Amino acid sequence: MDLFYERTDMENKERKPGKDPGNTSHLKALELDKILEMLKNETAVKDAAQMAIDTKPAYTLREVEERLAETDAAYVLVARFGAPSFYGLSNVTNPVRRAQAGGSLNMAELLRVASTLRAVRSLKQWREKSAGMTNSLDGRFQALSPKKELEERIFSAVLSEEEMADNASSVLANIRRKIRNASASVRDKLDKLIHSQTHQKHLQDAIVTQRSGRFVVPVKNEFRSEVPGLVHDTSASGATVFVEPIAVVEANNEIRMLQSAEREEINRILDELSGFVGRAADDIVEGYDHAVMLDYIFAKAHLAYRLKAVMPKVNDEGRINLYRARHPLIDPKRVVPIDLTLGTEFDALIITGPNTGGKTVALKTAGVMTLMAMCGLMIPAAQESEVSVFRNVLADIGDEQSIEQSLSTFSAHMTNIIRILEKADEHSLVLLDELGAGTDPVEGAALATAIIEELRCKGVRLACTTHYAELKAYALETAGVENGCCEFDVQTLRPTYRLLIGVPGKSNAFAISQRLGISAEVVDRARELVSTENSRFESVVDKLEESRRRMEDETKQARRHRTEAEQRAAEAERLKEEAEKRAEQEIERARKQAEEIIIQTRRQADVLLSELEDMKKQQNKQLTAEQKARMRAGLRELDVLANPVREKDDGNYVLPRALKQGDDVLIYDIDRQAVVLEEPKGDTVLVQAGIIKTRVELRNLRLLDKQKVKAPRGKGERTVTKSITREVTTDVDLRGKNAEEALMEVDAALSHAVLSGIKQMTIIHGKGTGILRAAVQQHLRKSPVVKSFRLGIYGEGESGVTIAELK
Repeated sequence: MDLFYERTDMENKERKPGKDPGNTSHLKALELDKILEMLKNETAVKDAAQMAIDTKPAYTLREVEERLAETDAAYVLVARFGAPSFYGLSNVTNPVRRAQAGGSLNMAELLRVASTLRAVRSLKQWREKSAGMTNSLDGRFQALSPKKELEERIFSAVLSEEEMADNASSVLANIRRKIRNASASVRDKLDKLIHSQTHQKHLQDAIVTQRSGRFVVPVKNEFRSEVPGLVHDTSASGATVFVEPIAVVEANNEIRMLQSAEREEINRILDELSGFVGRAADDIVEGYDHAVMLDYIFAKAHLAYRLKAVMPKVNDEGRINLYRARHPLIDPKRVVPIDLTLGTEFDALIITGPNTGGKTVALKTAGVMTLMAMCGLMIPAAQESEVSVFRNVLADIGDEQSIEQSLSTFSAHMTNIIRILEKADEHSLVLLDELGAGTDPVEGAALATAIIEELRCKGVRLACTTHYAELKAYALETAGVENGCCEFDVQTLRPTYRLLIGVPGKSNAFAISQRLGISAEVVDRARELVSTENSRFESVVDKLEESRRRMEDETKQARRHRTEAEQRAAEAERLKEEAEKRAEQEIERARKQAEEIIIQTRRQADVLLSELEDMKKQQNKQLTAEQKARMRAGLRELDVLANPVREKDDGNYVLPRALKQGDDVLIYDIDRQAVVLEEPKGDTVLVQAGIIKTRVELRNLRLLDKQKVKAPRGKGERTVTKSITREVTTDVDLRGKNAEEALMEVDAALSHAVLSGIKQMTIIHGKGTGILRAAVQQHLRKSPVVKSFRLGIYGEGESGVTIAELK
């Protein structure tokens, strides 16, 4: 698309002069083309699919960050709102530009334009659902320019690729009404003719048909003179002639004239609609370009979900830090994640180990992860993974894994390496597989060492695989060069495919041979034939391997302890927050209780003051015994209200049984409910009232005959807060919708179902004419997320529903 190529031109301008970073052979060696084929399969529009195949890595940090930001924005939008539908979008650039130049479009072309406008408007409306959430795709969505009025005008006027609606114009409606009336009149006259006693014997069949657009009746050839009129056709056998009776000739002429007027009016309407399209041509083409670009970007997000990928950190300083990276072309059930570091403490990594141990996969993983990020794709790795942007990603990786290579193969590899040496610079990542193999081991090792030194002088980031022990020693002795190996389990004679950084690999030939059953005498003799230096080196490697395993075990144990400590700290923090929250609740409850006490005390005091006032007025009178008793009772009640703590019981109450842990009791003197935490010790017992733990005398407790209160949560319990999720449905109702609207609904429902883990979707389309059912099933047949589908059975809706099984 235009926008895509504009972006590519901008990338070319930003590249370093004299460089040709897009070397196809190197990208293909790292299998980027297969990744882009996966991306293509996630697109919905043909032009977006072509963009996916044509994707080239960006070679500047800014461009890579922009691409990744757009992919991440699409990823987040799909997670929150489901995937947008691109159904109905097609390339209408040619017909639209022809209309802009004054040409007239046919009905099929107008319908494609209207369908594209509807798809663009659907995208715009989909984005409006997430109003308030801004991201880097907002500019692309805002650039969409729906033309709802034009879209509706076309759809209301054009019914199909060959049929114009009656209401396309009042003139067309009037002409068609006259045609129907004239046709009805002709049919009436001919019906009378074919049913008349006079002509029934003259007719081959009592029917009315058409020839050359004129109504005729089939007459037997021998009676052609008995039915006056014009002969328009003869049957193949010659036994029947099709005659237009004289009585309807004028009426047929009128119909032909009306049909000519109808064609002229239809052409006028097409010209008018084409004019509207031409005036909006720039907006339509631009909107389509942006919609295709959005399809391309959302395809990247869909691929990220498929690969369980993450957004990598990016830099342009040559740092690569991959954690649990998984090669995207290996079966997810079989792939072994690897950790790989390059460009931090060392700039060259030499990977050794047995054949088929995963060395080449490790190289390809580093290369393809870098290229994916440079193409704006998320990478299948763990969070915090980091890749660098390089101007050149150069690889010499062949399919041959044997050390028994012919001279021609060696020459081919050397020719490739020569090109790499000419092209490599400080902005390059170089990946070399089986460096120096295919020739004399002594010369091969020396040549490999010289190539590594030359590349390091150029400042490249280098990773290579080899079997040469000399290169292992070179890595041990040279600063900035590090050993790596693919782990091999001698006990099972199988590689683990784990990449270990900092440890040179072993051939394990003796151990493997002995495990396979070769005699100990032969193995011992072989060891004697190995040079002393090589033996010492292998011994050092053994010690390093033993030390690595011990450190790895200790690291795992330390991580486990740290995780447990973090969990305990989190639990303690949770309990602290819970205690603080309960304390606040207790304080608030006490405050409210104190307010109530004050209010009641004031009310009672007001009553007593009122009575005292009355007594003052009666100073000359003596208080009666009743008045004195009432005054004393009021003072006692006032005292009780002002002091909520009860006086201790006189000791007459006896607990009905011995208290035990979990009993619900009442602390009598403060009227508070509590829970017994442990068995009584002497005359006291530990209880918990709210957040307060305290020891209380047994005589101050009353055993409550109520449902036990749940004890405080223990150390191992957690509080889980249920999050609000979008409502997910397993069926979608399409009844009452046309095919385009229905398929948009199906796409949205399938997207929600896939993200929610639903494996079966019921699509309700009704029985009707079967057109909607056929359209839905045709669409499901092409959907990449649908495994199979079938019609419903009795109790499910039978032929009115389609049951789709999802992958």
